[in-house]
Amino acid sequence: MVEITSQTALAETFLQQKAHFASNAYPSYQDRISDLTKLKAILVDNQQAFIDAMSQDFGHRSADDTKLGDILSSVMGINYAIKKLKGWMKPEKKHIGILFQPAKGKVVFQPKGVVGIIAPWNYPIFLAFGPLTTALAAGNTAMIKMSEYTPHTNILLAELVAKHFPSKKVAIVCGEADMAAAFSSVAFDHLFFTGSTGVGKLVMKAAAENLVPVTLELGGKSPTIIDDDIDIKTVVSRLVLGKTLNSGQTCVAPDYLFCPENKVAELTQAFKDAYQNMYPNPQENIDCTCIINDAQKARIDSLVADAKAKGATIIPLAADNNNGASRKMPLTILTNVNDDMSVMQQEIFGPLLPIIAYNNVEEAIAYINNKPRPLALYICSFNKRFQQNILLNTHAGGVCINDAAFHVINDDLPFGGIGASGMGQYHGSEGFKTFSHGKAVLSRGRISLGSLLFPPFGKKIHQLVYKLFIR
Repeated sequence: MVEITSQTALAETFLQQKAHFASNAYPSYQDRISDLTKLKAILVDNQQAFIDAMSQDFGHRSADDTKLGDILSSVMGINYAIKKLKGWMKPEKKHIGILFQPAKGKVVFQPKGVVGIIAPWNYPIFLAFGPLTTALAAGNTAMIKMSEYTPHTNILLAELVAKHFPSKKVAIVCGEADMAAAFSSVAFDHLFFTGSTGVGKLVMKAAAENLVPVTLELGGKSPTIIDDDIDIKTVVSRLVLGKTLNSGQTCVAPDYLFCPENKVAELTQAFKDAYQNMYPNPQENIDCTCIINDAQKARIDSLVADAKAKGATIIPLAADNNNGASRKMPLTILTNVNDDMSVMQQEIFGPLLPIIAYNNVEEAIAYINNKPRPLALYICSFNKRFQQNILLNTHAGGVCINDAAFHVINDDLPFGGIGASGMGQYHGSEGFKTFSHGKAVLSRGRISLGSLLFPPFGKKIHQLVYKLFIR
């Protein structure tokens, strides 16, 4: 079996994985390292095949968007897991209070079992292999539901995974929305989802029927606040790649910017200069990635049309020489935006960048706090007081100061949302713990003083204990 495309095969593979895990409920360190090494080989040995497959799926995808966003990021995560795995697997010693002595305490990290992973289309390999890496490091088996928007990538991935892993260990599931719904309803030992907030609610509801624990990596509108004191060209140099990589089809791309009112024009021009330097003639530029499909292109076009109709100023940073015929879209700045516009209500997930002028940073903080909590928040300032004010008075899944998006691929930083942008974390040691059960173990030896506390109550030892410990 290469790829699973029916609900019958889905159910059968799940039972096979359950049986396989039951036969080896705590894989050895060597077994886990072997799995991670195989995972890395899939990526390293097939880079061009992945580049070609993803470009077919997108209509055109920059080879370097695939190398940076999918292959390099995934390999770095695997290398880090290999390096740290021995330490992650060690039980954690815990303190045992004097009342319960003599005894020892520890937490043993035990694999949960069969993990379900639902991956989106925008970074299909990174967002499948990222959670898969820590799931295998933790000793689990895994089934991965790929997006129906990336069929060429899915077929290639299924073929390569099948060469390295039996389906009872790792299996790739394909299919449309009905398969995704069936997948969400499987009684996994843990379900991991990356995608929109709306679909995340449906996944969580389905998982609740079987009391399956979930990790939800969602999205939202990730804001940026620019300090009045920072050089605008420096701001753009720190933000522009995070916004333009994969043509903005990134869950942690800056979604809108708060800019000091007197610097909006300067910021717009600096973005235009930087963009045209990076992507001259984007319609013909191989570094410029297409919007994934016609439906997503139409959605982004509708955001622009709605904003323009409601008074926004639309500033494309490059000419569209194909008059919209291509799904390549230049980065477009929107000014004079307001909350009545769809672009300020929905996650953009594309190359649009609204700018909100502000006079007082407290206005920006209040605005952010009145919205659903975002997946990421970006601060552009070298002023420590300015940074701390925003950091401590806003909530977000993660933060970059004077950078954008790259906290996601730093191996030892946990990644996850909060509130409407998700729940749970992964990457690094947090990912290992997400896919493990931290089993508390209290251990006593031959000597135990516990019987001193037995009834009948009211003895002097009880009175002494209460006097010492109830304060």
